[in-house]
Amino acid sequence: MTQKKYTKKTAKRIHKNRRKNYFFRRWVILAILIVALIGTGFYLKQSVSYYYALYFNKFTHKKLHNSEKESSRIQRILANNLDKTYGFDVSHYQNKEDIKWDSLSIGNRTIPLEFVVMRATMGNRSADKHFDEFWEMAKKHDLIRGAYHFYRADEDPVIQANNFLANVKLESGDLPPILDIEKIPKRKTNKKLVEDLKVWCKIVEETYGTKPIIYTYYHYYKDFLKGEFEDYPLWLANYNDVPTPSPDSQWDFWQFTENGIVHGINTKVDLDIYNGNSWSLKRLTLD
Repeated sequence: MTQKKYTKKTAKRIHKNRRKNYFFRRWVILAILIVALIGTGFYLKQSVSYYYALYFNKFTHKKLHNSEKESSRIQRILANNLDKTYGFDVSHYQNKEDIKWDSLSIGNRTIPLEFVVMRATMGNRSADKHFDEFWEMAKKHDLIRGAYHFYRADEDPVIQANNFLANVKLESGDLPPILDIEKIPKRKTNKKLVEDLKVWCKIVEETYGTKPIIYTYYHYYKDFLKGEFEDYPLWLANYNDVPTPSPDSQWDFWQFTENGIVHGINTKVDLDIYNGNSWSLKRLTLD
């Protein structure tokens, strides 16, 4: 077979087209790499900012100490729950200047805190004075946020629900509303208390389309609430030397100490465990 001959003009055109295709492919590959780098940057944004703050943006930490017994108990809980997700509580009991939001960690700086729950309202009309600022700071630093209402057992459940709704505007990515019940009523029966709590929950659930999280102490739940809120997410406080907050109930959150020492906070705080990984926690948040 005779070799096909090209004129000089044809050869020049073929070379030009090949050169054009070569540069086009290079630009496509470069564009893909740029998109991939930008996507990776957004994906790693929180981790990068956390470790930058941890190692370069130094924080002068006060010397906070626990008893040997409490320190050992906390260390055992951390060691037994390394696959879980950790967070903390704040309210007006913490000063705003005591929290450096971009470097919060526990366990000798090995465990980052990924969510924060803050008191928003109390009773019929009271609101936490630091809530609005804490709420914005948590969002700015990509923490999953939760807001709770401290329920006063002898006050009106409808007014209390409206107080919470007037002061809290939950967004996509926030935890469901949280009802904190700790006190026994003085002027109501226990049966009436449960009825009132359900009224509060119904009003708030109708607003946000999801069941509130119930927070209480383990023994309070066992003695007064068990069997009444079985399909609600449960957050139990238990500060005893136990492997889980409840031996006989499913739980979603465990407040395991009120003496938490956090790198980035110059006062002790309540520490919490979510009973799952961070992806599971995000599935619990509002759409």
